[in-house]
Amino acid sequence: MMTAIERLRALPFEIRQYLLVTGNYWAFTLTDGALRMLVVLHFHQLGYSPLEIALLFLFYEAFGVVTNFVGGWLGARLGLNRTMNLGLGLQLIALGMLLVPTTALTVPWVMAAQAISGIAKDLNKMSAKSAVKVLVPSDSANAQGALYRWVAILTGSKNALKGAGFFLGGLLLTLIGFQGAILAMWLMLIVVLGLSLWRLRADLGRQKAKPRFREVFSTSRAVNVLAAARLCLFASRDIWFVVALPVFLYDQHDWNFWSVGILMAVWVIGYGGIQTQAPRITRLLHGDTRTITAGWALALALLPAVITLTPLDTTVLWLVIGLLAFGAIFAINSSWHSYLIVRFARAEGVSMDVGFYYMANAMGRLIGTILSGWIYQMYGLAACLWLSAAMVLASALLALGLPRQPQ
Repeated sequence: MMTAIERLRALPFEIRQYLLVTGNYWAFTLTDGALRMLVVLHFHQLGYSPLEIALLFLFYEAFGVVTNFVGGWLGARLGLNRTMNLGLGLQLIALGMLLVPTTALTVPWVMAAQAISGIAKDLNKMSAKSAVKVLVPSDSANAQGALYRWVAILTGSKNALKGAGFFLGGLLLTLIGFQGAILAMWLMLIVVLGLSLWRLRADLGRQKAKPRFREVFSTSRAVNVLAAARLCLFASRDIWFVVALPVFLYDQHDWNFWSVGILMAVWVIGYGGIQTQAPRITRLLHGDTRTITAGWALALALLPAVITLTPLDTTVLWLVIGLLAFGAIFAINSSWHSYLIVRFARAEGVSMDVGFYYMANAMGRLIGTILSGWIYQMYGLAACLWLSAAMVLASALLALGLPRQPQ
């Protein structure tokens, strides 16, 4: 009988590379989710308000925009293995910055660490998503179906692990404290980086002809339209998710911080789980890429508008149910979008199209984060939900500009 190691060695080379990329991405994502919860809980214990804590992540999102802008170009020039390993190395630096004594953990210092972590996260994500396009078999009759399944598994598992990271961060903080938790994650990632440096193929995704920097701007109409739709889609989520909902539950319904954290973790884990099943769900529908993309966005736009019709200040049940439903349909939208960008990206230089697309994704998160604090502070949660519905509607309208390709 073959051992697990022998069965692994018997797999095709591309599958073994895909498993290594996925494992690398999983390990990074777990620490990224844990780090976010550690920073939130630790600074909450130090007396920071929820809005002040949210500002700690502002550079995390802002630098993600810049990273995606240039990361795809770097991946095409250097190879996706190097950009993935660079992301792991930068995350180790960010974690190391948080190992200083508590008295040195000033807001500017933590914001700088979060900026480096944001760069690391988007380098790692861009590399993993681009690697799927390179590694998936492209010569079979079912190549597009296989590509969709691989992307859905990678994307969905990432989000499920990010939610698990929320739990891990709280658990480590309780058991071994802030610095102990940071050190444990640092040691785990150094092992992952060593394995990646040893086994990941050196020329993964690297172009033979060195691309010029101006090529980071996509010339594909499909990629540009999809990027704009993605920006609106993710802004619609973070408008209520990042600041507005946690503060609302904490202030208006007297939820304790652990209850809020558990809800957010369950939301992200469920969202990731549904993403992995998106190919099974969307194949039940018939139509071209434009119709399916716009249709799912319109279904999503209805939910935040309906939620606002409930008495938000007096009952929380329908709010939670509505937002869980939003997460389910949002997961299908997100997974379908993630597949389309890999499908529409050019075969030579895939990382540049993917990087440009995820730059729009990061810009959407940044806009959503800023609006979440500002709109909630000025007008309340209902206004955030109405604006969320408007952003999803804009995403649906933009999707009408996509090419009509068969599903």
